[in-house]
Amino acid sequence: MSPDGLWSIGELAERAGTTVKTVRFYSDRGLLPEAGRSAGGHRRYGPEALDRLRTIRSLRALGVPVPEVGRALERDGALEDVVAGRLRDVGAQLAALRWREAALHLLQDCTAEERADRLRLVGAVSAPPGTAALARFWRGWLPPRLPARLVSEILEHAVPRPPDDPTPAQVLAFARLHAFVSGPCPGTARQRQPAAHRPEEGYRPAVLYGGLVEAYGLAAQPMRAGRPPHRGEALDCFVSAYACSRGARDTPGFRRGLGSQLAADPRIDRYWQLVAEVTAPPDGPPEPTPGAAHDWLLAALSDESAA
Repeated sequence: MSPDGLWSIGELAERAGTTVKTVRFYSDRGLLPEAGRSAGGHRRYGPEALDRLRTIRSLRALGVPVPEVGRALERDGALEDVVAGRLRDVGAQLAALRWREAALHLLQDCTAEERADRLRLVGAVSAPPGTAALARFWRGWLPPRLPARLVSEILEHAVPRPPDDPTPAQVLAFARLHAFVSGPCPGTARQRQPAAHRPEEGYRPAVLYGGLVEAYGLAAQPMRAGRPPHRGEALDCFVSAYACSRGARDTPGFRRGLGSQLAADPRIDRYWQLVAEVTAPPDGPPEPTPGAAHDWLLAALSDESAA
């Protein structure tokens, strides 16, 4: 150290165990302020620069971008925000790597005939995949002019979240689900829509779907317990949703007619089959999907009508 207590750029680099080029790089970007200049115009640094340089290098070793390093050094508390942001970035990168690893296993553990088709499917989705295509599918399938709050609630239940650590089977199921929703939407052809989606039938779809969300939630409880379809609160809520949506009364005759109508309505069973595969837990019973809850309630209605 010189008599004035300052270091040259070379002395600072030596104490930090790095190169002059590195010190100059951070200094030029304003991350490492100079304490002054020598008579010959050379940079001089105080002892505090050593700790600052070590902090910079530690953050860079953790992958923090240079602009974020500068933000972390500028004010108290910023370092915590920078670390939290970096953790989110790393989490997203790990999720992408886990998804790619499962996809590669999927391609490895199959026949040559299957490989080309699987590669086409998994290549059509990002890693990890997004759910925008699934949300678009539901906005096309649902009847128009539903309240935004209700649409958001339906999408929350109907659009599955891709697993953080997927199995190869889940990657394949999600890729097939993406391909399914990326094709022509069943709801775009009027003759393929459920009757409740057709305005000429006099339905109030918002009343129907609000009631169905509640009915499916009630049905999920006995389904988790492994109970077979049966009469009760869930079935009453299910029937009431249809009755109220068309201004009808819940009578035995209405229930018989409803069962016949729902049995003939267009269905998207393939969607729900794939959702069940995507969301299957590593152990334990699967969580009931709205499609499975609908089938359970329809079976309960059928059994009741046959009794």
